Amino acid sequence: MYKHDVLIIGAGLAGLRAAVEATRLGLDVAVISKVHPVRSHSNAAQGGINAPLTDRGDDWEGHALDTIKGSDYLADQDAVEIMSSEAGDAVIELERMGVIFSRGEDGRLGTRRFGGQLVARTFFVGAITGSAILHVLYEQALKHGLNVYEEWFVTDLIIEDGRCVGVVALDIKTGTLHSIWAKTVIMAAGGAGRVFEPSTNAIICTGDGLALAWRAGVPMMDMEMVQYHPTTLARTGILLSEAARGEGAHLLNSEGDRFMLKYAPQYEELASRDVVSRSEQTEINEGRGIDGNVLLDLRHLGREFIEDRLGYLQEVAVEFLGIDLAEQPVPVRPGVHYIMGGIKTDVDGATVVPGLYAAGECANVSVHGANRLGANSLLDTVVFGRRSAVHAAEYIKSVDAGSGSDEHLNATKARIQSLMDREPNENWAAVRNYMANEMTKGIGVFRDQASMEGAKAAIRNVNERMPNIAIQNKGKVFNTDLIFSLEMEFMADVGNAIVHSALTRKESRGAHFRTDITERDDENWLKHTLAYHDPDNEDGVRVETSPVTITKWEPVKRVY
Repeated sequence: MYKHDVLIIGAGLAGLRAAVEATRLGLDVAVISKVHPVRSHSNAAQGGINAPLTDRGDDWEGHALDTIKGSDYLADQDAVEIMSSEAGDAVIELERMGVIFSRGEDGRLGTRRFGGQLVARTFFVGAITGSAILHVLYEQALKHGLNVYEEWFVTDLIIEDGRCVGVVALDIKTGTLHSIWAKTVIMAAGGAGRVFEPSTNAIICTGDGLALAWRAGVPMMDMEMVQYHPTTLARTGILLSEAARGEGAHLLNSEGDRFMLKYAPQYEELASRDVVSRSEQTEINEGRGIDGNVLLDLRHLGREFIEDRLGYLQEVAVEFLGIDLAEQPVPVRPGVHYIMGGIKTDVDGATVVPGLYAAGECANVSVHGANRLGANSLLDTVVFGRRSAVHAAEYIKSVDAGSGSDEHLNATKARIQSLMDREPNENWAAVRNYMANEMTKGIGVFRDQASMEGAKAAIRNVNERMPNIAIQNKGKVFNTDLIFSLEMEFMADVGNAIVHSALTRKESRGAHFRTDITERDDENWLKHTLAYHDPDNEDGVRVETSPVTITKWEPVKRVY
């Protein structure tokens, strides 16, 4: 039997930052991850991490206001104030841990400007910022004695007497199920981009943590807010970082026009992501695209600058499309990138289920609202990853470990065995591909009642087909057929929450832009959606609302 004080699900930046903090506090801490920790999707974060540093003449309130405006005033302002005010210390601490941030000619930490902000407050490591931070946090956590369950897949949370006391998990290497008991569990399992296709997200981003918490009774908040990144590589969906536009790249249509000068005359290519994505899609829809794309042009930056500051983007463009960014523009289009919604938490990462915390992309402490600013995601992970660990350390002082019963383990064994025993019928891959494409059609850059109803019908179809999915590989060792089938169940839950949340919101706000209701409606819809798992309700979902926390910034018209 495995037991720990703190069990962290997910080994990306939020999970490892929580792990560093909890191990520093002398707790018995373990991380469980379905991939090697530094293969977590945080590894793919390119552009940087925001922080307002006073030595630059910047202040946290300026960053907070940009974040709140970027969120289309759906972010909870108390949470944003915490994130912005703790940002400077968080980034300096990362630097002291060993993150080798890029520096300017004056020797100080270098910055670049990111979307939705007129101030250059994004700190970076070339175009591999996430990878650099992830490796350092992993090293720090190991130094402090972190236990790692590497290549283990969590199938269930263990809930006893209304409290989360551990997980049931599959050791992928052996095919054996185990119970892992913990006084507290921190969910840091990342996003759910693969509910859509195409997506910038890794194949592992299947919403496992979201669905696990949802099934345990935690609401998912603002799930309709799905971010489409403006610059994903044509034909592949690979991310081309906002860093390119932060360093001065232009967006062009088929006529060679910098169309963002028309849509966002002050911020230009660095308006908020939802604005830029809608502008691109409008150009494409109105016939000024190129095979369903627009062009990202870096030629005027010069080869030396591109290779020095944006070398990774150059590698990607050459390798996948044979395009030298110093010689010609590269075709890009909006693509699903990030889930602003997630597991509802307070500012300390606590959920409504005692003992269960959440941080990172799977969580929604509500600092992103209806649109996340670029480079705020890494900041979110390190600030609230740390805070969740601190609060969890206090919580465990007053609780005992779980019962150690085999009841939960045996129930999961029986469920998986029944899945393995099914006769071959539906294949998980066909169902997953169908769902992901229908979700993109229905919950797109632009959406309306009919498109969202289409996505809802697709999810119903998926849930009807789910009992027919059979596992063709009957082996135990590295049975990816089984893992992908279990992920499919999680993705269907997440998709269900997304479509019902989207249908509930009767306005356009941030990433949720309805062509049939084009205006923001603060009088009726300055509120969060809360999607609950409810087997007694239609499609197993119940959607409620809750107020947005306003501290000092009253909503105004959002103009870039």
